[in-house]
Amino acid sequence: MTMHDGQVTVSTGTVATLVEEQFPQWSGEAIRLLPSTGTVNAVFRIGNDLSARFPLRPADAAETLAVLEQEARASAELAQVSRFPVPEPVALGKPGAGYPMPWSVQTWLPGTVASDADPSGSEAFAEDLAAFIAALREAETRGRLFSGEGRGGALPHHDHWMAKCFEESEGLLDVPRLRQVWSHFRTLPRTGADVMSHGDLIPGNVLVAGDRLSGVLDTGGFGPADPALDLVSAWHLLLPGPREVLRRTLDCDDLEWERGKAWAFQQAMGVIWYYSESNPAMSRMGRRTLDRVLESMK
Repeated sequence: MTMHDGQVTVSTGTVATLVEEQFPQWSGEAIRLLPSTGTVNAVFRIGNDLSARFPLRPADAAETLAVLEQEARASAELAQVSRFPVPEPVALGKPGAGYPMPWSVQTWLPGTVASDADPSGSEAFAEDLAAFIAALREAETRGRLFSGEGRGGALPHHDHWMAKCFEESEGLLDVPRLRQVWSHFRTLPRTGADVMSHGDLIPGNVLVAGDRLSGVLDTGGFGPADPALDLVSAWHLLLPGPREVLRRTLDCDDLEWERGKAWAFQQAMGVIWYYSESNPAMSRMGRRTLDRVLESMK
């Protein structure tokens, strides 16, 4: 089942043709579609060292190229400051072989995504995650501010989206209670200046080896945002004990911590209903995060 209206389909045959035509140095490498709960790209492994990402939502080729170029710059910048391995940009491909948009190639990282190897009870993992977030926060914004797109700015700017989420969640969730929760979260004032943030620290974007953080994926959104934004990881990834370790290590005050919870709530509310049929694993992730947020408010 497709996740988005007009979603583009990509096959291993198409990818093999694109690689052969545009990057003959990798011709003959094994092409494998990677199982993923991701919602934005289809991801294929090229040989042992590379991965290719193909946008799923149809868009103008020139606009897609501009987005991919920006993501490559952001990923390269994050790689310079991260204390943990992250994919690094290698190349950008062109439309072809029936695929209508540009696509990207990155280095491949070993490890198991946290949605498959749950590190939620590990305090060591929480310390690693805090170290990753702290390193990003220490990076220079170079005068840049939040772009205004997506999460990371003012919570009340999401009122319209949340109203749609509540409407779509009737019959799935306790909507009257959730409306009350949002009415509290949306009033939390912003006090800190923008810091550099990953922007989407969900289980599918985090790699684990044993009970430790081994790498972070999907780094193209690296940019300035609310300092509380990356705290969504506390609710997406951690149980109460390790969650407190993360908070203590990052020295979060009550307001920043509550705003991080608000961003996690906003994200969870969106994925639960939107992917309930098309991507059940993502929907379940949202439900688990929502349950953690609500449990912390009792």
